[in-house]
Amino acid sequence: MKVSRAQAEENRERILDNAAQLFRERGFDGIGLNDLMQAAGLTRGGFYGHFESKDDLAAQATRRALQGNREQWKKQTDRSLQAWVKAYLSDAHRDHIGAGCGLVALAGDAARGGPAVKQAFAEGVASLVATLQHQMPADEAAEKREQALAMLSTLVGALLLSRAVGGDTTLSCELREAARKSLPAGG
Repeated sequence: MKVSRAQAEENRERILDNAAQLFRERGFDGIGLNDLMQAAGLTRGGFYGHFESKDDLAAQATRRALQGNREQWKKQTDRSLQAWVKAYLSDAHRDHIGAGCGLVALAGDAARGGPAVKQAFAEGVASLVATLQHQMPADEAAEKREQALAMLSTLVGALLLSRAVGGDTTLSCELREAARKSLPAGG
């Protein structure tokens, strides 16, 4: 049965949304096409009507995840940068990988990914830096950018290490607390 153009677009969006979440949870190699398509409520046969390859899907899902981060960050940092830092470094964010920051969850996969994934990741990082840059306390644009780069690196690194230490909740908390205190908007 042939699907309408609108239904095909809806299916594609559902695949991308599910892939963005599942890739954050399991990594690019941690889930196969069958499971990705099943999560979207579709069969594997329809995959190639939407994407050239799994790498193409990975690049587009990376872009989707990081765009979602940017939209969320923009809303939250406009309200209170300090509250956003606290939420970013929270236990809840640490524990919910699939719904959390795509930078943390996808960085390792992106580093090993192909050119399209790396480009999508680089664009996402640049966009997130620009979002943070406007919130930095420095007077000069170059200083604001440097502060945004440092803040992003600190937050992502702290959350990544916090997740990686697993069951050592004391160390996990210490990593995030030290990062928070080191940031101009964190303390």
